[in-house]
Amino acid sequence: MLNCSPSRPRLRPLVLLLAVVLPVSALAQHAQAADPQAADFADLSIEELANIQVTSVSKKPERLLDAPASVFVITADDIRRAGSRSLPDALRLAPNLHIGQISNSGYSISARGLNGSGNSGPNKLLVMIDGRSVYAPLFSGVFWDVQDVMLEDVERIEVISGPGGTMWGVNAVNGVINITTRSAHATQGSLAVAQGASDGADLAFRQGGRSGDASWRLYGKAFTRERNETAAGGRVNDAWRQAQVGFRADWERGNDVFSLNGNVYRGEPEQPEPGAISVTGTDLRLGEIDTHGTNLTGRWERVLADGGRLSVQAYLDHTRREVPPTFTESLNIADLQFQHTLPAWGAHSLVWGANYRHSWDRVVNSDVIAFLPGRDQQSWASVFAQDEIALRPDLSLTLGARVERNDYTGNELLPTARLSWRLNPRHALWSALSRTVRAPTRLDVDAFIPGRPPYLLRGGRQVRAEVAKVFELGYRGQPLPGLSYSATLFHNEYDHLRTQEIDPTFTFLTFDSLMEGDATGIEMWGSYQLSNAWRMSAGYTALHERLRLKPGSNDAAGPGNAGKDPEHTLQLRSNYSFDDKRDLEVALRKVAALENPAVPDYWALDARFGWRLQRNLELSVIGRNLNGGHGEYGPIASRAELGREVGVKLVWQN
Repeated sequence: MLNCSPSRPRLRPLVLLLAVVLPVSALAQHAQAADPQAADFADLSIEELANIQVTSVSKKPERLLDAPASVFVITADDIRRAGSRSLPDALRLAPNLHIGQISNSGYSISARGLNGSGNSGPNKLLVMIDGRSVYAPLFSGVFWDVQDVMLEDVERIEVISGPGGTMWGVNAVNGVINITTRSAHATQGSLAVAQGASDGADLAFRQGGRSGDASWRLYGKAFTRERNETAAGGRVNDAWRQAQVGFRADWERGNDVFSLNGNVYRGEPEQPEPGAISVTGTDLRLGEIDTHGTNLTGRWERVLADGGRLSVQAYLDHTRREVPPTFTESLNIADLQFQHTLPAWGAHSLVWGANYRHSWDRVVNSDVIAFLPGRDQQSWASVFAQDEIALRPDLSLTLGARVERNDYTGNELLPTARLSWRLNPRHALWSALSRTVRAPTRLDVDAFIPGRPPYLLRGGRQVRAEVAKVFELGYRGQPLPGLSYSATLFHNEYDHLRTQEIDPTFTFLTFDSLMEGDATGIEMWGSYQLSNAWRMSAGYTALHERLRLKPGSNDAAGPGNAGKDPEHTLQLRSNYSFDDKRDLEVALRKVAALENPAVPDYWALDARFGWRLQRNLELSVIGRNLNGGHGEYGPIASRAELGREVGVKLVWQN
């Protein structure tokens, strides 16, 4: 997998800025009260949780109970009660995801399997932050070390396990993660966060206010992480510093709603062995990674007089990643999206839209690896439409399709059909058939190793789009008062999976698409309200994966990539409120063993005790891995052993 890192002297101005602004912000005068219309998920009942509005399934608001897909919603209160410190940490709350931590900044995150391969990181999961895709065209995955938000400002995270290509495009194969932050209307006033633990410290501030019809907020955050150790006691070079500042503004004029947000970050993670790209027999002097980036997203939405809705979103995203001694990438992306939701017409509810994205990519090559050509431009263009048809009051059929063009394989068709049957107001069944693809990337086609001839690896011009045909059957409902439950059976059939082949001349390697396979499994979760003060929740997944080489392939290691996924995972959570000032969450996670590379199964016990000392001041004591350390992902010689950790967090708001 490709990783990333930065340089200390360049980071200091941002850290000094936070050190100055944080105390000033804490003393700032209280701004106007938060918008009473803003969503607040704290202490929701089981019935209210079922009525949470989600938008990721059909790109329009609908009740969670009615959504014909496997969706888990992480609320703002879930994140607060768990004491999450980062986005990957918050995503551990979703039982339909596998989170494998390799080092402080390195994660492999996937849904329903295929969590990486022998020559690439996870590349079948689409992640969005406030509508901006954080897709990396270099390998069609996510660089998790640069994805950060102010967790106190997150409204909800919608985690869809399963295909989302019709609505979101070619990278939404096994799942979609949609992270939505609160409107600036809902984040007025001042907030400051200070957190310390055995592995590092976090500081953050936020200031919100109003100016005429517009609401705004500014925020900044910085953190440090100390080095981990391996299971054998060796040092893992994964110390990490990062800082980020940003803003958001929201305003309304008549039927028009506008939003503008931007972020600037710089990070300096060390590069743990064996490095971002390892070549057998090569002794690399791994340097500190340098990552920085800037992004700006604007959105306009209008409610039409006939009941329809128009929206336009555009964003610019600049990233730079220097990974010594292997490569440096500078990437610019411009993206434009349009969507039109038509008013209901008889039994039909239609939404359609278009998306255009263009990237400018420049890679500085090295003696280790080369991307040829070093400079490249790519375009992705697509149109989609989806119609929800009410066959009768309790039965609806959703038909949709997207046609998306990429520069490597041309036009790809991504259709879906979903049937939803409301048995009664508390029970719903749904089923779905979908086809989605992962398009090739520069890593698939343009990578050459070493960086100068003669090449051991010579790219893969023949690589095809990886195809997944997915069959799903699900239930969501409230079987008993106080009990909410969801279960999904799925079967994925994969074709044209990427392989690494030995050329017939036996002189070099090349990438091809000569593997197929299938994955069958179940995912289920539920919550039970034992009393007004006590809620229990549980989640379980089981997965059976098989990968097979097609005729002509000699990639003997390819089928072993199924061993990178656990056969089952389990989580149990208990939330108890002693009163309106004190609450306790205890969480237990179990992940089955991995085979490739071998990682033993493990249990992890986490806990958080929160105490509201004053109306605007909360103290938390947070414990991680209280039952002892464990490894999660990667070879034993280099993976971090995640040990017992205790920390304290203080949140002040006014």
